[in-house]
Amino acid sequence: MREVVVFSGSAHEPLAHRICDELGVELSQTALSRFSNDCLQAQLLANCRQRDVYIVQPLVPPTQDSLMELLLMIDAAKGASAGMITAVIPHYAYARSDKKDASRISLGGRLVADLISTAGADRVLTMNLHAPQVHGFFSVPVDHLTALGVLADHFREQDLDNTVVVSPDLGNAKDATQFSRLLGLPVAAGSKRRLGDDTVVIDSIVGDVEGKRAIVLDDEIATGGSIIELLDRLADHGVTEAAVATTHGLFAGRAVERLRGHDMITEVVTTDTVPAPKDWPELRVRSVAGLFAEAIKRIHEGESVSSLFDGVDPTHAPPRQSTLFDRVGS
Repeated sequence: MREVVVFSGSAHEPLAHRICDELGVELSQTALSRFSNDCLQAQLLANCRQRDVYIVQPLVPPTQDSLMELLLMIDAAKGASAGMITAVIPHYAYARSDKKDASRISLGGRLVADLISTAGADRVLTMNLHAPQVHGFFSVPVDHLTALGVLADHFREQDLDNTVVVSPDLGNAKDATQFSRLLGLPVAAGSKRRLGDDTVVIDSIVGDVEGKRAIVLDDEIATGGSIIELLDRLADHGVTEAAVATTHGLFAGRAVERLRGHDMITEVVTTDTVPAPKDWPELRVRSVAGLFAEAIKRIHEGESVSSLFDGVDPTHAPPRQSTLFDRVGS
């Protein structure tokens, strides 16, 4: 069986180390450099020939640099005769660009998917795409994981009496419903209109929230505008406190200031798909490294990734550990 080799770009090397710790392999070294003309270069410093190569790189700010590093590393692995190349993209930023909702607008989600395939990736492993249809933009197989089970585990440790799960918008209501089922809670959602990148209006709340504690669930928090607007509406409906949970905690712009200082928020929980802000020690971060490592084991062994979730909804539950994979050499 081919060896597993794992590389990381500069976007989130600590996550790559945690995945490797779970796998029992060493993270192989990468040399990334920038020339005087601002062009990037990537060199993989481990043998890739006829090996299964996994490149860990979420698309996080500076997003264009993260993307270009990923493409160059895939190209380097392809040129080094890798047996199989898997792009491990915990956060696929361009999933937000998934539809033609204005004249002459670009479709970045599909374009970036084409670039990744053209560079030489044989497979993509990602988590909680902002828009599920982006899965279909790729011409190579995609394993689409979810962090809902990991986030649910956090709240199972708490008293959930008189609690409701709330989605900021109807588009995320399906995930919120699955999350509520994992916790045995009712669900509600906001009716949202987006006016700009960080400006939204929530017209109403669908569902019964009066007098309850809320767990606000969103797939991604960037500036925090949607969350703050939702909390204002929830307060109007009698909610006095709320926990906030998200898979991708980007926390851009004034998000940290907005969320840390809000008197309704009791805690904010996220995962390590993206680097956590350094100036927010109270932020609760749950790792998804074990989930990615288990998926990599299954891919390497030729086993079903969906069988991680046997007996439950295959996209919304924590994984069942495999016993098929003993140890992969670096």
